[in-house]
Amino acid sequence: MIIDSLVVAEKDSVARAIAKYLAQGSISIRRIYGIKAYWFTRDNRQWVSIGLKGHIMNVDFSEELNKWHSVEPSKLFDVEPILVIRGDDLNYVRALTHLGASANTVYLALDADPEGEAIAYEAMFVIRNVNPGAVFKRVLFSAVTRNAIIEAFNSPTNLNPGLAKRVFTRMVLDLTLGAVFTRALTLSVEKIDRKALSRGSFLSYGPCQTPVLNLVVQRALERENFKPEKYYTLHIIVDADGKRIMLDHDGVFKDRQEAEKILNLVRSMAKAKVIIASYKEDFLGPPVPLDTIELERRASRFLNIRPKAALDIAEELYRHGYISYPRTETTIYPPTLSLKQVLLELTHGEHGDYAKTLLGMTIKPTRGNSNDGAHPPIYPTRGVSRQELLRYFKNERYWKIYDLVVRHFMATLSPPARIERQRIVVEVVDHRFSTDGLRMIDKGYLVIYPFESPSEKVLPRVKLGDELSIIKAWVEERETEPPPYLSESELLRLMRKYGIGTDATMQDHIHTNIIRGYFRVRNKQCIPTPLGKAVINVFSKTGGELIDPWFRSRMEKALMEITSGSLRPTDVLFTFKSEARKIYEKFMNRQNEVAMELIKALKESLSKTNRNSNRKVS
Repeated sequence: MIIDSLVVAEKDSVARAIAKYLAQGSISIRRIYGIKAYWFTRDNRQWVSIGLKGHIMNVDFSEELNKWHSVEPSKLFDVEPILVIRGDDLNYVRALTHLGASANTVYLALDADPEGEAIAYEAMFVIRNVNPGAVFKRVLFSAVTRNAIIEAFNSPTNLNPGLAKRVFTRMVLDLTLGAVFTRALTLSVEKIDRKALSRGSFLSYGPCQTPVLNLVVQRALERENFKPEKYYTLHIIVDADGKRIMLDHDGVFKDRQEAEKILNLVRSMAKAKVIIASYKEDFLGPPVPLDTIELERRASRFLNIRPKAALDIAEELYRHGYISYPRTETTIYPPTLSLKQVLLELTHGEHGDYAKTLLGMTIKPTRGNSNDGAHPPIYPTRGVSRQELLRYFKNERYWKIYDLVVRHFMATLSPPARIERQRIVVEVVDHRFSTDGLRMIDKGYLVIYPFESPSEKVLPRVKLGDELSIIKAWVEERETEPPPYLSESELLRLMRKYGIGTDATMQDHIHTNIIRGYFRVRNKQCIPTPLGKAVINVFSKTGGELIDPWFRSRMEKALMEITSGSLRPTDVLFTFKSEARKIYEKFMNRQNEVAMELIKALKESLSKTNRNSNRKVS
């Protein structure tokens, strides 16, 4: 069996779409070791397309080194992990070996990002092992559409070794640091109380996971240590042509007597004189094109869909040809993307009327300031009705994410909203009281993007010098409020600021903390558990650098320099392993103290879980 061209995609749905768009004739499906392979002809040559399910290899330590109780954790700093086949991916490797053995050309059509580049190298390692003479070509596309696929295969490129080295180096660092300190935490507890952890469970550290936890814990500590202070505000209600308006005193008073003194003065007056009457037209600009983090943040804020779920759904929509590749850091539409063509496609879907409206206007898209050089911003690639999409996916959240992507794309091509900002300031016995209002003049982009619609508060028209009757005046006692817990949206923003994780993995680091029991998300807020606080506290005492967001930020910058060629993987590994080794020594010097604090938190968590279980039973 001779295969002229073998196509390796990241998922089965993409492999199927590639076969559909490239085939000149019928497609047959055969299973190779249980994995679907799509056979077709193109230019009278035999092609086969096969999809993986992400990485087929992982970095790991040898079996001997994975015996936690017989290997001192710090020894892992001195060994080089090996590439191993993931256990549940063995049949994918067998299928690649079988098909690749006779392939003349292999098209590596994995996702066009660093992770996809690493997976492409993994596939190449497997095939080259059985077919050293195979020719490998890299295929890059950002949308699973006919035009994008055909164009990509007509102009294949070469693999990028710098990107792959960066990913594999990150995998080694994350494995090594994670394994050393995860074992250190767990074994320290077991040394004192073997029953503190249930069988098979452990306490984990991750170079991304734990700095994320630190951000959540530090905000919670700010909140818990906050001491409220009383203060007093002064308000009046005036009559303006029969409409009552409440205005607030410009000052805030710490002393009630001072506020009451001014209140008595105000109450002695019948009128308030208008000293500012401002009604200015302003604009609310549409959002910039959508990248991964903003998709996750907006899905959380507007749709109450968790970041990990939002990206998982977006990836499925991409693989089935509804939106472009959702893992991107770009907020500028490239000149090669025909925005009018996208709108024409959308005229066939649920948002068709608005798409037609935009096609009748001069299109001037908004633009951000980031460009990853790999993918365009996220945009819809197919117009579809809600009913049609739900018939396929059978889950309302798929429609919500698709609808958000479409509306966001259209908003970036829409005119700004026009509003009138209003402000009235009055004076009473040399004291100023003010209020602000807002009137919508033209909704502009808010017609299609209501998520950002401001609340209207329309003030009556008054003129400079008008005297308004004072109807009521009073003092209100208030307390300063603590900062809120971090929301997932704000946490993602901070992760981007510090460079913790990639656009593709940030939501995974949040999810890992949740499944480890280190924090939970309630009403969109990230609330640390006692165990999560204890983990951060012990690292604060023994290895603060490991939980400092800037530690990961420095690591990511160094990894980026591998891609550019200015640093070698060995340089980066040596630098950060050396730093971690010193922290490990400090950690071990306080091992017993660390263990006792963690055991206390574990027992508290267990007790709380039992109380909650008893409540449910009763």
